[in-house]
Amino acid sequence: MNGGREMGGLDWETAFSVSGMAAMIGWLILVLGPRRIPWLRDVRRLAIPFLFGLSYAALALPGFFGSEDGGYGSLAEVRALLATDAMLLAGWQHYLAFDLLVGAWAATRLDAARVSRLIQAPILLAIFMFGPAGFVLSVITEAAAARTGRGAERAAT
Repeated sequence: MNGGREMGGLDWETAFSVSGMAAMIGWLILVLGPRRIPWLRDVRRLAIPFLFGLSYAALALPGFFGSEDGGYGSLAEVRALLATDAMLLAGWQHYLAFDLLVGAWAATRLDAARVSRLIQAPILLAIFMFGPAGFVLSVITEAAAARTGRGAERAAT
């Protein structure tokens, strides 16, 4: 299951670790960093997902078009598509990039709703760990803040 090559001179495990570290940097900036510094905002919102996008394209496109049995028509086809380390890493980077993008989107919306960063932290952790379930939690929290007038109250102070 090695995919036949390495990624940019890195073995697959190292490439996996580097991907995880890059995502973690983005999440740490998102959860702990000040949101008003434009270059920090751009690192977590644009730069890290962009790098994942480049890596994903380099890994996934050849694997997708080179897979005879792989595709999206059945679970067996998806399993065949992800049968190499290259495609598995591409899929993992897909998750990392989109979870970070959703986390950045949610944080922006929760900031606008004037939801405390202390309340946001576990929501962002839920997005990081459980993706779509964390997204649902962020939408519910934003709606609750709007419904209780919390955003309007804080905006007035």
